[in-house]
Amino acid sequence: MCNLRLLELQDIWLVLCITLYVIHIAGAISVASPQRSMTRSVQEDVFFSVRVTCQGVPTLQWTFMSGAVSRSIGSWQPDSSDIGGGGGGGSFSNITADYVDRVETYANGSLGLARLRLADAGFYVLTVTEDSGSSKDSGFVLKVNEVIYEDLQYLSVSALVLFCLAGLLMLSMWLLNRAYKNIKACRRRREQNGKAERNQSQCYIDHMHSIKHSG
Repeated sequence: MCNLRLLELQDIWLVLCITLYVIHIAGAISVASPQRSMTRSVQEDVFFSVRVTCQGVPTLQWTFMSGAVSRSIGSWQPDSSDIGGGGGGGSFSNITADYVDRVETYANGSLGLARLRLADAGFYVLTVTEDSGSSKDSGFVLKVNEVIYEDLQYLSVSALVLFCLAGLLMLSMWLLNRAYKNIKACRRRREQNGKAERNQSQCYIDHMHSIKHSG
């Protein structure tokens, strides 16, 4: 009976130790971030600011996920002297080829992504893994808006087309007005010439009548 109670106490103690260990491991990794959701425009940069605290030297991995794709951005392991700091570097760094020229990594787990595209909109997950194998995920949401200068470019092109059309319309009106004035002036000259000819004819007739009456 005493042996049975001793075994029960040992089992209880073992379960308690395992529970305390699991709680300790689960609480050993901490990921703090001032902002989990961000909005940027195309061609802008974004900075996922985090601060990772854990036991030992962690492995930091960032993953991008959207409705269409899920791909790894990169993973790295900071030097033990850099943990908690903001500097780069580390014992290794493995950045995916699609991001190698746009990503900047930091020892505290932060990630910088430059020259955003519309396809960069989605979910970003930071996975912190300790040497013991325990890990913790932390998610972020990024919304990417279409760059405004595309709309401005469309508006400027439309304005340029309208300006050209307005210029052509004004030129056409000027040419028509010039042609109308020329036609009017030509008619006036013809009328004046016609009057002059009629006056000359009348003078000639009057002259002939006067000669006839005098004879």
